Amino acid sequence: MVRTDPALRRLLRETAKLLQPYGFDGTEAPWVRVEPDGVASVGRTRVSRTWADGQQVLKFGLHLDATPRAWWEFGNWRNAQHGLPPIPLEKASGPDLIDDHGLPEQLTRPWSLRVDPGQPSGHALQADIDAIRAELPRRVHAYARRAIMLAEPERYLDELLAQPGERIGTREAIVVLLADRGPGPELDEAIDRLRACFSHRTASPFAEEVIAFARIRSTAIV
Repeated sequence: MVRTDPALRRLLRETAKLLQPYGFDGTEAPWVRVEPDGVASVGRTRVSRTWADGQQVLKFGLHLDATPRAWWEFGNWRNAQHGLPPIPLEKASGPDLIDDHGLPEQLTRPWSLRVDPGQPSGHALQADIDAIRAELPRRVHAYARRAIMLAEPERYLDELLAQPGERIGTREAIVVLLADRGPGPELDEAIDRLRACFSHRTASPFAEEVIAFARIRSTAIV
């Protein structure tokens, strides 16, 4: 028998081993795969600790993310404008706008790891450990494949373009990624929509930096 925290660490080590064949590296979460066009990562969600019927329950799951190379290059361009050091590609993060959306619910709902009421010292319930271990390969496969897919800039951009509403962060990322298609009406419209987000509020210096970068990058594409 094993206590809940060591049981969680063992499950994470198993997760890391399952991710290795997909090209994800790292000794602990998040595990990262670097691609020419971006970075894919798979990690662990925050662990919540609750009580049910006098029994402690740990809930956690997997988390995925992707950073298109253009977004990373924008971040380093912006850092250079402010005298900040560049960020290595393997440490890239953001824009944090797309994750496990579209995956089946059974792959995204948190796992539950309960304390065994029949064992002293807070040992984890073996049935829960076995259930999580049995689900790991399928869930790791789904998260790894989606993260790798999102590291493709065109796929990331297409999913952003399909999102409804005028969320500022989404509009900023769209402008940055569209710049790789060169100048034209599509980029101009994206910039207009971004600026429209600030029509009733103070303009964002960050958004103006997004636009400046997009103008420079799109011109270089020609």
